[in-house]
Amino acid sequence: MNQTLTGKKKPFYKGLFFQIIVSIVAGVLIGYFWPSLGNSLKPLGDGFIKLIKMIIAPLVFGVVVVGIAKVGDIKAVGRIGGKTILYFEIVTTIALIIGLVVANISNPGAGMNIDPSTLSTAGVEAKTKGAELPSEAEFILNIIPESAVGAFASNSMLQVLLVSCLFGFALVHIGGRTSEVILDFVERVNEVMFKIMGYIMKLTALATFGAMASTVSQYGMSMLISFGKLFIAMTIACLIFVVILAVIMRIFVGLSLWQMIRYVREEIMLSFATGSTEAVMPQLMEKMEKAGCNRAVVGLVVPTGYSFNLDGASIYLSLALVFLAQATGVELSLTQQIVMLGILMLTSKGMAGIPGSAFVALSATAAATGVIPIAAVALMLAPDRFMGNYRTTVNIIGYAVASFVIARWENLLDIQRAKKAFSGAFAASSNKPEFAVKSNEA
Repeated sequence: MNQTLTGKKKPFYKGLFFQIIVSIVAGVLIGYFWPSLGNSLKPLGDGFIKLIKMIIAPLVFGVVVVGIAKVGDIKAVGRIGGKTILYFEIVTTIALIIGLVVANISNPGAGMNIDPSTLSTAGVEAKTKGAELPSEAEFILNIIPESAVGAFASNSMLQVLLVSCLFGFALVHIGGRTSEVILDFVERVNEVMFKIMGYIMKLTALATFGAMASTVSQYGMSMLISFGKLFIAMTIACLIFVVILAVIMRIFVGLSLWQMIRYVREEIMLSFATGSTEAVMPQLMEKMEKAGCNRAVVGLVVPTGYSFNLDGASIYLSLALVFLAQATGVELSLTQQIVMLGILMLTSKGMAGIPGSAFVALSATAAATGVIPIAAVALMLAPDRFMGNYRTTVNIIGYAVASFVIARWENLLDIQRAKKAFSGAFAASSNKPEFAVKSNEA
């Protein structure tokens, strides 16, 4: 429902969700019937994503710093972080298992009988640009930026989070007038960043149109038919996982997932069209806070989720690996699949920021199993862009659910505010969000 704070409803055609749907349909038609024109529209989507990325780092910094300062308890912030990582590990493991089970039951690669020696890895190498998954030590060291400014320049979320947390902790320890002045300044900068985000969001429909037109013109509908069984399997796996999230949301939070999905439908559709979760991070954080999640929880959970809570990517990786084994005639035993699951629990983490991250993870896992030909990963080049639409959609839902679960777990969720937001009592979007600071038990 599109509704303003005064209670007046906007005409449906002025709603962002309607505009995004129209843009997607128009983009598909342009890309299919006039592929050359559709391909030329790619800069519209790419430019929009770059504009969003431009404000992500300072916005995350502001939200996290203010959130920590408002909570005023460093131990509580550490507890939130610990619970967040634990939740991410459990949920992503469930996603990996669902991908494996669905792939084994549906057999999407059966009968393809592809000889790996006929496949070229040049496309995969171009996609990944020679990148490799970091070791455990490298991953931890990569969280530490070369400089505080470097974290913002590289737009590395984990590095920005580290700087933000340290800054917030320091403000809590300093206290007094100095802390108040700095905190007030950061809050005012936040208002400016959300205002800028409002300007950028006016380009949403145009960006969606360009992204869909270029995607369809580049890959065409024939590819969807060729990999039809794989897309159907991915759809089933994602739906099963979403049902599990619905159960988690109902049991642990006491809210309806379907109402929440309706609440963030614009972000879901935009990420689906652009194939980028980063394109909606600021808007998603704003909506989570409007729906009663404490600012500190949102500031820690959502950005961290972009590295550790890749639910859609987890489903994709396990499903794709079994598909590649089936397509190349490799029989995976139960033991081999359990070992592969254990490897994926490591390789599926920390993919954010790596060029062609999905292909890097697939290649690394295939090599570690010793039975799936690495060259077979090239088979995923064609369907990957559309599979990316699945990944981003499920990832966005996962980030939102995680925010509510952790906020509820810490008694930092205003349930009544969440229900009002889901019912459309608040504006769907504004430049200055109202934040929930006090907890409010249902």
